Amino acid sequence: MPRTVYINGRYCAPEDATVSIFDRGLLFADAIYEVAGVINGKLLDFASHMQRLDRSLDEMRMPAPLTHDEILSVMRELVKRDQVEEGLVYMQISRGSTGDRDFLPPENMKPTVFMFAQHKSDVTRQEFQNGIKMISAPDIRWGRRDIKTVGLMGSVFAKWTAKEQGGAEVLMHQDGYVTEGGATSFYIIKDNTIITRPLSNDILHGCTRKALLKILEDGDIGLDERLYTLDEAHSADEAFITGASTFVCPVVQIDEAVLGTGKPGPVTRRLQDIYMDFIHKDAI
Repeated sequence: MPRTVYINGRYCAPEDATVSIFDRGLLFADAIYEVAGVINGKLLDFASHMQRLDRSLDEMRMPAPLTHDEILSVMRELVKRDQVEEGLVYMQISRGSTGDRDFLPPENMKPTVFMFAQHKSDVTRQEFQNGIKMISAPDIRWGRRDIKTVGLMGSVFAKWTAKEQGGAEVLMHQDGYVTEGGATSFYIIKDNTIITRPLSNDILHGCTRKALLKILEDGDIGLDERLYTLDEAHSADEAFITGASTFVCPVVQIDEAVLGTGKPGPVTRRLQDIYMDFIHKDAI
């Protein structure tokens, strides 16, 4: 089936979607992105993704090229055209092109915006059911990880390290404490309490994280937002990651440490059920 992408106001085939070689997204990674999950052909947690998009744009001093309603319309159209039942929609906004290379951009630039849909892979589905192994690595990313920029080579390097050691995702750490996954939020469970790093500039403010923790506010599972060490992660009862396309995915091994029985634990399974029930009701 032919694939469709959206770029700067038009729908086209991927081979017809081009940007200038002077686009600041290419030259300086001067661009941000968002990824919205799709289930049953509907978008997940759209309002939260738009809130984070607005925050990233403000932090980067970039204008919004489209309204939230216009973005929703384009995303829905891409999902429809590509017949995506389960997957994601990717959106990227760069500051635009100047026709030359200069560190300081001129004012009133016209942003470049493109989007495309993507089907969920069978590998991701299997990880959701069986759990994954994570490999730890130093966090070498820049100091503003709270902004969802396309400057992701720190995560790419770390994920290479994980793959070479048989891991499906990397668990990054800094100054003796766990930060997050290469493209996911990370949590451990100890004595029926979820432990996760508090929000700051050191981690991305995950939309799935936000939704899950909100759901748990009135439940009987505890929550402790604090710094914690890699040793604590190795000795956790359970662990899991969250993300727009991974949902709530169990972690069954970190480095050489097998967690619990080596299979997804009961609290993680319960969290999966709670979150899946939520997104089926909340999708638009």
